[in-house]
Amino acid sequence: MKKLTKVFIFVFLIITFLCYTIYLTFFDIQHIKGQEYLKESSSPDGRYTVTAYLNNGGATTAYAVLCSVTDNETGKERNIYWDYRRDDAIIIWKNENTVIINNIELNVTKDTYDFRNK
Repeated sequence: MKKLTKVFIFVFLIITFLCYTIYLTFFDIQHIKGQEYLKESSSPDGRYTVTAYLNNGGATTAYAVLCSVTDNETGKERNIYWDYRRDDAIIIWKNENTVIINNIELNVTKDTYDFRNK
């Protein structure tokens, strides 16, 4: 019985690790790195800066745009926008906390856009 419990725990840990790895690899945009700098835009009050990058997946895929936001007061950065089949980012600030990137409106403090989750 004790051996069966150890085997069960081991299998459970392996499955948990695999599920977490799959999630990080395919569903979390926070692990994507920007490749080629496109542009940046600061919020009207200067607290946030959105930086856009062009990512190239290679010869068989289209370009993608990644945008990250930096809180200039804390220095923290996170990805907020990831879209496929794009090669430019049109960034318009609606107010101090809301930005419109390629017609997608995002609150920079909490929202993210990932084309895979449309």
